[in-house]
Amino acid sequence: MGSARRGGGVTKRCECRGGSGKLLGTACPRLSKKGHGAYVVRQELPPTAAGTRRTFRRTGYEKVTTAQADLDRLRAILELAGDDVDAQQRVGDLLQELMRTRGALPVPTEVSRKLGVGVPLDGKITVGEWLDQVMANKATRATTNNGYASHIRVHLKPALGHLRLDRLTVGHVEDMFKAIDARNAIIRAENERRREQVARCRLGRPGAPKAAERAKLAAERAKLAEMPPFRRITGPATKQAIRRTLRMALAKAIAKQLITFNAASHVELAPAPRPKGLLWTEERVARWRETGVKPGPVMVWTPAQLGRFLDAAEDDRLYAYFHLVAHHGARRGEGVGQGWDDFSAARKEIRVSTEIVVDGWTPIETEPKTDGSVGVVKLDTGTVRVLQEHRQRQLRERDEWNARVAERREAGEDVQPWVDTGKMFTAENGEWLHPDVVSRAFRRISDAAGLPPINLRDLRHGAAALVKAGGGDLHDAKVKLRHSTITLTSDTYMELFEEYEDEVTERAAAAVPRARRPTGDAARAQE
Repeated sequence: MGSARRGGGVTKRCECRGGSGKLLGTACPRLSKKGHGAYVVRQELPPTAAGTRRTFRRTGYEKVTTAQADLDRLRAILELAGDDVDAQQRVGDLLQELMRTRGALPVPTEVSRKLGVGVPLDGKITVGEWLDQVMANKATRATTNNGYASHIRVHLKPALGHLRLDRLTVGHVEDMFKAIDARNAIIRAENERRREQVARCRLGRPGAPKAAERAKLAAERAKLAEMPPFRRITGPATKQAIRRTLRMALAKAIAKQLITFNAASHVELAPAPRPKGLLWTEERVARWRETGVKPGPVMVWTPAQLGRFLDAAEDDRLYAYFHLVAHHGARRGEGVGQGWDDFSAARKEIRVSTEIVVDGWTPIETEPKTDGSVGVVKLDTGTVRVLQEHRQRQLRERDEWNARVAERREAGEDVQPWVDTGKMFTAENGEWLHPDVVSRAFRRISDAAGLPPINLRDLRHGAAALVKAGGGDLHDAKVKLRHSTITLTSDTYMELFEEYEDEVTERAAAAVPRARRPTGDAARAQE
């Protein structure tokens, strides 16, 4: 307290002013009266950033006890900064502003909290400033932070960033989501107009236009060039994620006692249903070939279709990767990040402990996102054999690479030998395999095989169908896919399992040989 007590105190002085507005001082006729005057608080403040001295001074106290209480509070606030020069300047700025506005002196504990988290001491921190503060100290993995940062940059800051954090209301957050819905309506309408214009331009149709149509076609294409490009709307799942990001940031503000109310927790949004897995049945394949439209966002190959893909992929250097994902449901990053040290042929298992994901475009190694994703996956004998054959192929690649390196070094080239990363699936030189490489290889092989389209992540969903084909249930699928709860498995795969049950039932019935010729509906069904 010693340093704060120097350069300050409580005094008493006459506050009377004359007609000109100036203090009368010794000319005041009431100066001799007992008790005349008001008490004054004066306290030296830390210098400004430029080194200029400054003093807090406040007059008009009727009682010395009130003046002394404010002086004690001033000194307690000053002591909070300690020897931290930056904190001293921030405290000095706060007190100087309060002197100018005659604002009430804050409670020292409130100032202490704000000093600790680095927010403005005057309580005027905005939502945008707090979001920046949260992201600067966010310890989650880079890919998760990228999602948070995208929500903040695209949605939260433009809509809410200018508002004071302590004045954010449910209404403000609801208005943001209403604006997103309005923007979605505009995007849908513009996308539909563009589709209609594309049709008028006859884009994608075979054959050259007739001479009489060329001028009209050129005009239509000029109109198309001026239209906004196709854009994606902000769907229910993304809106839920935006709210989670804001709710997370406000929860941290509550933990720091900067606010007492989480506005994001009280905003109602339409639920984001989890996409259901659907089988590529013959009827759906036929309809897709006719219209080009997928029946759903998550499509799953039947075992026969999966077999066609694996047959087509068998000669590819990444065949073992696709086999592992298809049969045992590894995620893309988990497969790329799988190490040989976590594989046991004797126990017929792999341990999922790392994954390689992309930060922007840069691959980074990290632990799986959830604790449930870390674990042991039991392998079938066929998969063990495939991985062992892949290991021998990888070792041959290594030897061939190093042989070429030796030849090129003799020719004076500066080339590097094969890199031993310990990963199951690598680039030709042994370095990490970029996750996008396997995605592009998957699309290339499946397109060449003439299969209905699925994404690489849907190959993982197909592992759930194989569980059902092998006689398993939802709990077995949960264990295979390492889901945290069976609810997650049920939400995604219940409809798939029911569809698969229908197919199995029909195949089982058709497998029974009958001598009697079918009649009626049964006969028509076989025609």
